[in-house]
Amino acid sequence: MFYRDERLALFIDGSNLYAAAKALAFDIDYKLLRQEFMQRGKLLRAFYYTALLENDDYSPIRPLVDWLHYNGFTMVTKPAKEFTDSSGRRKVKGNMDIELTVDAMEMAEHVDHIVLFSGDGDFKPLVEALQRRGVRVSVVSTIRSQPPMIADDLRRQADNFIELDELKDVIGRPPREPRYDRARDEATVEE
Repeated sequence: MFYRDERLALFIDGSNLYAAAKALAFDIDYKLLRQEFMQRGKLLRAFYYTALLENDDYSPIRPLVDWLHYNGFTMVTKPAKEFTDSSGRRKVKGNMDIELTVDAMEMAEHVDHIVLFSGDGDFKPLVEALQRRGVRVSVVSTIRSQPPMIADDLRRQADNFIELDELKDVIGRPPREPRYDRARDEATVEE
């Protein structure tokens, strides 16, 4: 539930939201997402968190990061760590949980309601801490994917759970045909 006079902030765990939308077979239209939540309350900030591979000639997420930056989102990025696992596969590690948590705690005194776009159970203590400060917390993720993308304890802790699949008609668009990139297919992102 949202109130029109509430001060809102969005906190988007980029890799988690991407995975949830992909599991539901749609892409997020971030312009529509921002517009939707501007209608639900007084949107003060929309934060987007992602790790970037700095040494790639072309990062597929770079156009999105640039677009979001120029269209009203506060971008929080850091270099991803690249390594090779024991079986010789290229892996990428880029966890943004601490950055998101610190920013949410700093924003708590300025907002009435935080919308967290993530199903990561590691955020349960954050939700509890925000609630102790009087901030209502809605979590956006999905239980309709196999397996569900939201941790059960996070869903239960939130003041409001918003099923991403139910936002599909409001903030979604059909997925684009992926360009084949062998290096990307061989790499997996770990948190």
